[in-house]
Amino acid sequence: MKILVLNSGSSSQKSCLYEIGDVIPKNSPEPIWQAKAEWNGDRAEVSIRTSRGDNLKNRITVGSREEAAGPMLDTLWSGITRVVSGPSEINVVGHRVVNGGQNYREPIVVNAEVRATITRMSAFAPLHNRAELEGMDIIAKRFGAIPQIAVFDTGFHSQLPESAYVYPGPYEWLARGIRRYGFHGINHQYCAERTAQLLGKDLRSLKIVSCHLGNGCSLAAIQDGHSVDTTMGFTPLEGLMMGTRSGSVDPGILTYMMREGLFTGEQLDELLNQKSGLLGISGISGDMRQIVALMKEGNSRAKLAFDIFVHRLRSCLGAMIAALGGIDALIFSAGIGENSAEVRAAACANFGYLNLMLDSEKNQSSPQDQDIAEKDSAVRVMVIRAQEDWAIAKKCWSLLSANVGSTGASARLETD
Repeated sequence: MKILVLNSGSSSQKSCLYEIGDVIPKNSPEPIWQAKAEWNGDRAEVSIRTSRGDNLKNRITVGSREEAAGPMLDTLWSGITRVVSGPSEINVVGHRVVNGGQNYREPIVVNAEVRATITRMSAFAPLHNRAELEGMDIIAKRFGAIPQIAVFDTGFHSQLPESAYVYPGPYEWLARGIRRYGFHGINHQYCAERTAQLLGKDLRSLKIVSCHLGNGCSLAAIQDGHSVDTTMGFTPLEGLMMGTRSGSVDPGILTYMMREGLFTGEQLDELLNQKSGLLGISGISGDMRQIVALMKEGNSRAKLAFDIFVHRLRSCLGAMIAALGGIDALIFSAGIGENSAEVRAAACANFGYLNLMLDSEKNQSSPQDQDIAEKDSAVRVMVIRAQEDWAIAKKCWSLLSANVGSTGASARLETD
């Protein structure tokens, strides 16, 4: 089965093509084709790579998402990066959808009803859900009646206990859909499953805290194989300090600034999502690599940004461990989690009382899918490569196989 994964961001379009046989491999294979389009204003940078080693980079003028993503997808069957004869050779397209609300916990074939729900949830995640709907439209135009499957970032957190997902505002909020949804669920679930595999343990027997630390950051407390607490909430703004997002702040600050006429709601939204976090404190960058480099050069604001990031990470780690009543494994994933030895070391430093002992040499050795705790540590510390696209591809394979009975019959799956 050839599975195309489309990951639609607010200013980017990523895509991968996987081929899965009769059995899902234990280890994630490299995609046979992968592409990314990132745009700034009316210019898009497009890069394509195949498993044969073919590479293509291009810069195009765009006025819409389709003008960036369309030509990118065409390279699947044309030019030096051609890997299939045409659109009909691809069996299914999987989409990462940020917010499925309370309606959808599991991956589902996209039809009119599913689209209506994703559209309705766009009010809660406007930049993401609307981009994902545009991605579905682009696929429909280029591939025709191919099955499209939505995989929801909120799905893994759908079993949060009521005490964790209900906000302590008026109870009527809940009826309006105002609750903790949680995000990064696709990667949190993948990392937990991969950790259990690497440790040779039953996932349901492990108490895990998963740290997805990238430009967006969140933690998940995982017990019995599902999320029981998480740091992101109604939107991806809550919780940890992030690259350009503030994370949690006293809401009284916001009401004060609005009362004083300093900001409108839209201006506050932009301030908290795009001008805060590492960027807001350092005044220079939202990239942890630059923050660490500047800190080592003696930049005081970069050091403050790093220290705040670590302080909040430790605080939230403590909260997740308390929610679980203990911890067997701590996971670091995504751009910062996988690549910043400094953040990993600082995050673990205050948990010696749990007999959590980091192996400094392993931590510094660019680990990937590896346990970096000392042999005698009571807590395993894992660095797991984020594999959202592969996780989506696996879910698509499983859903189609279950629905049609064989991978070769996927085109018969009803899509409307």
